[in-house]
Amino acid sequence: MLWNKDKLFCDINPTCYAISTKKEILKRKLRDARSKDKFALKAQDDKLPVLIAEHSSHLIKRGKGIDPKLQYNKAVNIDLASRKINGIVIHPGEVFSFWKAVGNTTKRKGYLDGRVIVDNKIKPGIGGGLCNLANTVNLLVLHSPLDIVEFHNHSDALVPDEGERVPMSTGTSVSYNNIDYRFKNNTSECFQLVVWCAEETLYAELRSESGIPYTYRLTEENHHFRKEGEKYFRVSKIYRETVDKKSGDVVKRELLLDNHSEVMYDYGLIPQNSIKTDGQDG
Repeated sequence: MLWNKDKLFCDINPTCYAISTKKEILKRKLRDARSKDKFALKAQDDKLPVLIAEHSSHLIKRGKGIDPKLQYNKAVNIDLASRKINGIVIHPGEVFSFWKAVGNTTKRKGYLDGRVIVDNKIKPGIGGGLCNLANTVNLLVLHSPLDIVEFHNHSDALVPDEGERVPMSTGTSVSYNNIDYRFKNNTSECFQLVVWCAEETLYAELRSESGIPYTYRLTEENHHFRKEGEKYFRVSKIYRETVDKKSGDVVKRELLLDNHSEVMYDYGLIPQNSIKTDGQDG
């Protein structure tokens, strides 16, 4: 059999992919062992007094082209993982790691086949759907002074938007444990993640010991869909603004994402008035 030298080892067959994944997991563990980072792993039942940010999202999406079983399984997976994160306190100087908190997702622990993205295609996989949980945590952190130190993104057009468009509402990618989501507390006070599931909804709060002098807001500009060849993409620019609470002035504006995400759902569900063609502005 001839081997294409341009083809990655992990792309040869599923066995090679599994070997490559285990290699990356081992490399991550070795890097963490050598690192001086202190990871936030201790949780407490009592909530810190000040609410900094909150977010909620439906766990089970329904509609054309959406597999209801994978949606149900995703909800189970998120509930299990949320219990591992709930109450964790991030002390000054500590790093929160999604996978350090959640651990490996296995059948033995009760995780089910959920939605995962492999080769830019949605497929079933054990523990699938946890990107939704990581993304919810990311949204909280973006509304705080905490510093994101590791972030990976995938398409934020996996399913049609429910109601009003929320910038950065999806798109945070995690895969045990070589693709992680991490943030660091470089402030002088403690923060806490409070996460729970109820009535098909994921709820999340970021809390702290005392208030902070700024608020943070996400804005999205020139949001539209565009056809490129035979595929459609969501296109936009997403910014974060830091606002001084006392004056109301925007003291910082930064580009978070120059968005160009492949649409992963039925193209017939794209709002026609949101589609721009070549030659149109944007």
